[in-house]
Amino acid sequence: MLDTNFIVREPLLDPKQTVLGYELSLQGGGGKRPGDTDFVDLAGFIAEHWNREETGWLFGEQLIFLDASPALVLSGALAGLPAKNLVLAVPASDLSNADMLEAFSALRSLGCGILLRDADLQGEHKNLLPLASHIELLCEVPNFGDQVKSTLAVKPGTTRVVARRALSWEAFDACAAQGLDSLIGNVYMTSRPGSHPKGLNPAQTMILQLMDMVRKNADVRKLEEVLKRDAGLSYKLLRYINSAGFGLGAEIQSLRHAVTMLGYSPLYRWLSVLLATASTAGYSPVLMHTAIVRGRFAELLGKGFIPKSEVENLFVAGMFSLLDRLLGVPMADLLENVQLSEPVTQALLAREGMYGPFLALAEACEFGNNEQIGELADSLFISPVQVNEAHLAALAWAQSLKI
Repeated sequence: MLDTNFIVREPLLDPKQTVLGYELSLQGGGGKRPGDTDFVDLAGFIAEHWNREETGWLFGEQLIFLDASPALVLSGALAGLPAKNLVLAVPASDLSNADMLEAFSALRSLGCGILLRDADLQGEHKNLLPLASHIELLCEVPNFGDQVKSTLAVKPGTTRVVARRALSWEAFDACAAQGLDSLIGNVYMTSRPGSHPKGLNPAQTMILQLMDMVRKNADVRKLEEVLKRDAGLSYKLLRYINSAGFGLGAEIQSLRHAVTMLGYSPLYRWLSVLLATASTAGYSPVLMHTAIVRGRFAELLGKGFIPKSEVENLFVAGMFSLLDRLLGVPMADLLENVQLSEPVTQALLAREGMYGPFLALAEACEFGNNEQIGELADSLFISPVQVNEAHLAALAWAQSLKI
């Protein structure tokens, strides 16, 4: 049931760290292990929130990886998800059953992807190769290199090889060098060895100046004067604002128009997004995407629990929580360049204060720490369903920006 389990995610990355999709799984509250029927509920929950009749599919071209229990495959719950965006992960041994093999073959014929796990492709599972759209390999096994070579030698040309548990950047780079198509995991959250702060580029310096001016409610004409120095930034800022679906009924044409329609507080949000996407050195698409999802997730978690006027700060806290990594600047130096409110600073430095627990909860759903997720949600009096709804809404919202 989705009222006792929490959705967690891991990104599917290509060797350039671009997000190709997500594996969505469940963590049981209170240490309980999700059952097979819980994954049926997960598929229905995703369909309900991302594939509504009035909006259509909300997650673009990105792939969704789900664990495929027999209960899920036979339930009919997958009918609510677009086959071309869905990849079902299944242990090869489950396909020894003729009925299950037939069910998966039918799904494959509809365009659904099949990821094979624990497959002996040289022996008993060789006959499954035509069925597989993806083959999973575990990086941590001693003979990983040999497995890669043998898998690449026998796989059909269109089948993708996915590495799991690349726990270090050395492992990530080795997988890419060996020709693997993609990796599932959170290694991107650790710093690369030998990476050093590079400092702010001119565009980022300008954006920080604008953020300080917005914080001080500077006259919009002065904001326009600064923004006019970089037509590209002005274009990107307006594109982000117009992509967000505020329901204004009219396209925002200028910075002045944005301030008139939205006020200053939302403008600070979009400048923080602009700051995250203005990096030119050490560019990491997955970090940028994670920052945006985390900001929106924290914001949605806080709605109804903190004053409406404060919710915008949760988005900023989520965005800034990864800006030190994105910009190559230590957090302490970053906070010297932009003046944030004390509660936001507390959240960034110690996950404390008014906003800290919401930010920590959004982070916990990235790492799958079920004990921490449950404790944080309980402390905030937020139900698993509310957490899961906010999580899916944040992912869909980030996708709508088309960054």
